[in-house]
Amino acid sequence: MSIPEPYIALALQTVCDAVNADQTIETARERMVRSLERIRMQILGSKRFIGADVRLVVLPEYFLTGFPMGEPAALWAEKAALEIDGSEYQALGRIAAEADVFIGGNAYERDPHFPGLYFQTSFVVAPSGETVLRNRRLVSMFAPSPYDVYDRYVEVYGKDALFPVADTEIGRLAAISSEEILYPEIARALALRGAEVIIHPTSEAASPIPSPKNIAKQARAIENLAYVVSANSAGIDGISIPRASTDGSSKVIDYRGLVLAEAGYGESMTGYAEIDIAGLRRYRRRPGMANILSRQPMELWREAYEGFDIQPRNSLLDDGGAPITPTPPFYAERQRKVIQKLVDKGAV
Repeated sequence: MSIPEPYIALALQTVCDAVNADQTIETARERMVRSLERIRMQILGSKRFIGADVRLVVLPEYFLTGFPMGEPAALWAEKAALEIDGSEYQALGRIAAEADVFIGGNAYERDPHFPGLYFQTSFVVAPSGETVLRNRRLVSMFAPSPYDVYDRYVEVYGKDALFPVADTEIGRLAAISSEEILYPEIARALALRGAEVIIHPTSEAASPIPSPKNIAKQARAIENLAYVVSANSAGIDGISIPRASTDGSSKVIDYRGLVLAEAGYGESMTGYAEIDIAGLRRYRRRPGMANILSRQPMELWREAYEGFDIQPRNSLLDDGGAPITPTPPFYAERQRKVIQKLVDKGAV
């Protein structure tokens, strides 16, 4: 594939209209349809205003639904999780084709191989309408992850599905969900598989002071010589927390860690900047101290981690390998056990 021409990436800061209060699946889906039409108009309008070279639009974390506020996993899976290639993905495909853009986003998603569960999935939909990237969140405090059903997940999808990278006409794209930006191993695993542009759908409290996530976004860009396009919501409607608790600071960061553009508060298209894949590839192939990606003693890191099996895998599989639907207390109890294990090892 030829080297892409420079193009514009937009971190679209848009309101999340949550489905938590909807009493039926039908009303929740109707809300999603309205949200998709609003986002469609925002994408088309933003491209008309910014220019025809907008080729990538990233949407916030769980932009169609909000997040579960104590709902049991099975209920949230039924009401708020999308079907793989279901009507919502089809609608996003039509928007991507109409606007001639790649659309990155994040949603809760059902999987027929794991009944009763859902996964939080970051995705990229191409202008062809095809979903070219699907990355399930690996580290989550209150939701199932592929790591929780690891053996079955790898059996179904293979290990490559844990850290996917899509080779596209606008560069090699990868995705990190929300607080996973705080885990450097995830970004490093994606970079080692060729990721050049990391989309980061997030929902977070913006701050004029350096927040953990904002520090991490720049650090991940520097460590991996990659662009980070981070889209935050412009507030969440329909839940009990204050609307603007997750609002502002959507941004584009380049492979040197420089913030190229950053939105303020409210719905905004101002978080956009140029992506220069040719420049990134030259930088990655240039010898010198700044080429951090080429200077990693990976065998040393492997040996340092050996023996520290902190978070258990397969904790949502029964003895026969079938998925277990977690109860609300499951995650807190699992974390307490992990903390005790760290205490026993002298790590905390």
